[in-house]
Parts: sequence; C-alpha cells; structure tokens
Amino acid sequence: MAAKSSSGAPMTERTVVITRIFDARREVVFEAWTDPVHLAAWFGPKGFMNPVCEVDLRIGGKLRIVMRAPDGAEHPMIGIFREIVRPERLVFTNIATDTAGKILLEGLTTVTFAEHGGGQTKLTMESHAVARVDYASPMLEGMEVGWTQTIDRLGEYIVTVRPRA
Repeated sequence: MAAKSSSGAPMTERTVVITRIFDARREVVFEAWTDPVHLAAWFGPKGFMNPVCEVDLRIGGKLRIVMRAPDGAEHPMIGIFREIVRPERLVFTNIATDTAGKILLEGLTTVTFAEHGGGQTKLTMESHAVARVDYASPMLEGMEVGWTQTIDRLGEYIVTVRPRA
C-alpha cells in the first residue's frame, strides 16, 4: 500500500529541513560531507553501511553512494554537485535508483555550514525529493526519519574526528 499525503492521495514529493549545532568548526563538518572516507563512515540511517562512496568535489562532479541496509539490501544514490562554496554551502542533486539503475526518487539537497558561537557549526540540511515511480511513495514517507538518523550519525562521527583544542 502506498504512503498517503494528508489529503489521502499517494505522496509524490516531500521536503525535509533539519538544523543542528555541532561542536566542531565548520571546516571539519564540511570535510565530513565532502571527503569520501569521512562520508562513507556516517552517511545513511542507523545501521546502514556504505560499501561504495565516491565524491568528485567540483561543480558538475559526481557523487555516488551505495547504502547497504542491515538486512543486506542495497540502496544506490547518485548525484551531481551544483554548488560548492567551501566551507559554507553544498548543493547537489540526489537520485535514488534501484539496483538496475531505474530512477525511483529525484531530488535536490542543500547543506549550509554557518559559524556558530566559539568554534561550533550550525548545519542546515534541506532535501526535496519527487517520486518518479508510484511505488516510491513509501520512501518519501520515510525521508524525515532517514535524514534525521543520518544527521544524528554525523553528530556522533564528528565527535570522533574533530581536532582537539
């Protein structure tokens, strides 16, 4: 059964915005989003791993991540960097595909990194996605939980890599 919007119709698009304060300089948080070794360590919901994480950090460069769920199912994601302002802002497309490459969801994610207080970072992540197939509606329903867990994992990871004062 497809997820339903508040009107009862199948959900076809969704936007999620999450803001967090991290106890690390924004250069450190930005690096966690743009270095494939760092990104692979935390990206995805709780329990997910990333056996593939490729980052070509330039305008028009590609982002490719294959998230592996705890049950072993793989969830590929590809994207293109549209804007890179180091260490302030990232904008990239994000396309969820099935393992055969069929597009399930197509979206755009914007991440801003603002200085906050003494050496902290205020991160704001906004992701908008549109279902490209009927059966992707439940994926949209789970977007907020998935992104929340992902940003939680980033927070846990940052504690392990941030430089000590």
